[in-house]
Amino acid sequence: MENAERIYTRFHREREIEYKEAKEKITFQLRGDNKYYYAFQCAEFEKNLIKYGYDSYATRSSIRQEGLLFNKYSITLGHPYGHDLKRFNSKEEMLGFVIGYNECIYNLNK
Repeated sequence: MENAERIYTRFHREREIEYKEAKEKITFQLRGDNKYYYAFQCAEFEKNLIKYGYDSYATRSSIRQEGLLFNKYSITLGHPYGHDLKRFNSKEEMLGFVIGYNECIYNLNK
């Protein structure tokens, strides 16, 4: 039983570190049970754009160098006032777009 407890503790600690790294690029507060899911989806979205690019300005190399920021109403390149990849009416709409994009990429790669 003690071994399982240590494994769970280590697993939880590793997920917290991953969450904190992913959360650094999100400029609004995530709350509730889904905060880990949303943070990981945003991190996955950035990885997908580094792999595939987005538009003529947000290329794979520029995203790799500058990174993305997830604001309440937009996803921007580099900093809060950088190139808008896309604008939204709410953070829920933005998160839905991110999750949908990730699902499409996942299904294409099956």
